[in-house]
Amino acid sequence: MAIEKQPSCDDPIEPALLPVAIALQRMQAAVSVIEEIETVSLRDSLDRVLAADLKSPVQVPAYTNSAMDGYAINSADLPSGDSEVSLTILGTAWAGRPVDAELKPGEAVRIMTGGMMPTGSDTVVIQEHVQVEGDSITIDSTTSAGRNVRHAGEDINVDDIVLPQGTLINPAELGLIASLGMDQVQVKRKPVVAFFSTGDELRALETHAGKALGPGEIFDSNRHTLFALLSKLNVELVDLGVVADTQEATRAAVIKASQCADLVITSGGVSAGQADFVSKTIEELGELTFWKLAMRPGRPLACGIVNNCRFFGLPGNPVAVMVTFYEFVQPTIKMMMGCIDTESPRFTVTSKEAIRKVPGRIEYQRGVLTTSEHGVVSVATTGKQGAGRLSSMCLANCLIVLPAECDGIKPGDSVQVQPFFGLV
Repeated sequence: MAIEKQPSCDDPIEPALLPVAIALQRMQAAVSVIEEIETVSLRDSLDRVLAADLKSPVQVPAYTNSAMDGYAINSADLPSGDSEVSLTILGTAWAGRPVDAELKPGEAVRIMTGGMMPTGSDTVVIQEHVQVEGDSITIDSTTSAGRNVRHAGEDINVDDIVLPQGTLINPAELGLIASLGMDQVQVKRKPVVAFFSTGDELRALETHAGKALGPGEIFDSNRHTLFALLSKLNVELVDLGVVADTQEATRAAVIKASQCADLVITSGGVSAGQADFVSKTIEELGELTFWKLAMRPGRPLACGIVNNCRFFGLPGNPVAVMVTFYEFVQPTIKMMMGCIDTESPRFTVTSKEAIRKVPGRIEYQRGVLTTSEHGVVSVATTGKQGAGRLSSMCLANCLIVLPAECDGIKPGDSVQVQPFFGLV
């Protein structure tokens, strides 16, 4: 008698699996942006999200200045054709030390980069294009009028919106804000994220580091991976440790987490086993937005809401934890922060090798991007793609994204990749 088999993660096509694109749409529709605003010091604003459009209180540059080391002149003194002209040097304008003089016809001022342009000047002849003889210079017609000058306000004017609401403040943005003379910034409150691992086989490093493991026991690595991933997003963390594989313990942990956080993340306990209680608990206490997805790794990914708190139940396999975090959790957190840029970059490169794949699910395979001596970027997998091979994530510098309909890749085919430098 033939065994009546149930759908499983071994099936290439499983009718009950939700396509990733639809899951992302549902997830995005359910995200609420944090409304609370904080005023923080400039340095504390790094990796925070602007709560309002940032307008400039000043103009940049603050004054018209030289873009090069050279000589400030009036363009009316530029000779025509092949002729030359001599100009008298009045003095030197340094950055921060302007010359108190007004140029008259036939005069020039030695000027350094950033130096304020003297009254009556509108052009800088670079020092390499002049001949100096005592207190005078000789110039020719190779410099055009207005060259090498940065005009006041040409970059930013007063009340210009220099950074829109929702901008994530990175080093460049922080430096720009500092250049405007601002030492405080309005940003969105940090999301509070609670996380825990589930599994009777797990042993926490807090109590078992360096100790021998018993039969069937493993160290809890997922919670530390989540700590690292979340820390890079600059959120407030609530680590609830390891939770036992019981309905009661899971329920208590979910309730506690949802009462203190904006987002809860678990790892493990979301599959279809007898000891997997996470998705059942979400459904009991709140709303389960989706559960099984047409992706590999990461098929058993639970997403829902409990007590107005967003909830993600990630798989237990270490690689699946990282992949589902990158594809679902990270953009959710950025949306909650009000960030206008939530998508991770993807670009197309050439595959160095054949990649096996069966149609049915989108796959995120670990890859290594390299650049040839001719500047051609290509990718190869890290080898075996088991979801428990966390070491392969250390070897990889990207994810190779293979669409659900893909039936395999041949050497030389084009594939899409998500580089880790754009994800982490």
